[in-house]
Amino acid sequence: MSANRWRSAMNSARPSVPRVLPAAVRTARQAIAPPDPYADSNAPHWLKFLWRHLAARHVFTAALVVLFPLFATPFFTYQVAAQSLVLGLIALSLTFLGGYGGMVSLAQMTVAGIAGYAMAVFGTSSSAEISLGWPWWVAVPMAIIFSALCATLIGWLSVRTEGIYTIMITLAIGVAFYYLVLQNYSVFNGFQGLRELHPPNFLGIAWREPVPFYYLALGCALFGYFGVKWIVRAPFGIALLGIRDNPRRMEALGYHVVAHRVAAYALSGVLAAVGGILLAWYNALMTPGSVGMSWLINILVIAVLGGMRHPIGAFLGAMVFVLLQTFAIDLIDRERFNLVIGGVFLAIVLFSPDGLLGLWAKFRARFHPDQA
Repeated sequence: MSANRWRSAMNSARPSVPRVLPAAVRTARQAIAPPDPYADSNAPHWLKFLWRHLAARHVFTAALVVLFPLFATPFFTYQVAAQSLVLGLIALSLTFLGGYGGMVSLAQMTVAGIAGYAMAVFGTSSSAEISLGWPWWVAVPMAIIFSALCATLIGWLSVRTEGIYTIMITLAIGVAFYYLVLQNYSVFNGFQGLRELHPPNFLGIAWREPVPFYYLALGCALFGYFGVKWIVRAPFGIALLGIRDNPRRMEALGYHVVAHRVAAYALSGVLAAVGGILLAWYNALMTPGSVGMSWLINILVIAVLGGMRHPIGAFLGAMVFVLLQTFAIDLIDRERFNLVIGGVFLAIVLFSPDGLLGLWAKFRARFHPDQA
């Protein structure tokens, strides 16, 4: 069933209520709005799209993230910015599942860990008797494919449940994988893990250095962000939104609800796998602590902090999390970091269930009601 048919079916049951603005506001907007030079031209579609949707804040944000290493120290570039992008990419996979599919999974860090371990086993590591020694351009794609298949299997096991049952199933899978890598020495090297996981020197660039690794993480993060934005506007994404809101009605319209949900798990698995490989390169190792229960919860905290219904919220939540993790130890003991992040999480959720972006939306609605 096409997206247009789904839209017409959904609109037929509920009359649309147009948004009415005061006449003065409409007149002011029309007066200050710049003319569209591509309205009647044969310009490419992407150029028209950029002109109509690109705002000043988008240009400023793009310039900031691209030029950030030029005025930031290597510590901030690598320890804060690059780590935020990596964790944000993993949290983005959960945002896609929870915000657009209505499925909260605690196994996204598990999928990322599977990708990191798979890359270490297929490629090279400190344990030569375990690693197969394949070149990186074979090991990395194989790790992503293997992790996506594992995510598909996790989705197939959990999509037939809803709510707390889905959370418990994915949590059980994550805990089971943690104890598997902790106790297995023939493949995962037990509690010592697999070390010396370095990115390749591709094109003569040492990608382990702060600035190259930042741009590598930035490129993967942009690919994941725009990929999610494109998917949710495609017929598959529109159907997924309908399944999130009313699965019985979508099934009556002819959609295969279980297949769409499993496919969403597979797509989120690709995002988590890329983030897991970057995380393995960032830490230069994969250990059971990388996939422990604390990190299963941390990814959920990051996604909720930023806002589950906004793809950019995953990176915003990751930035807040990394900043607290990096600088909170100057004020309190490292062992009490979970108390700090828990307090911040509780405060944001109480004041805005939609995270930090929800707080920003409330601020705009209060001080700029014409732009809300």
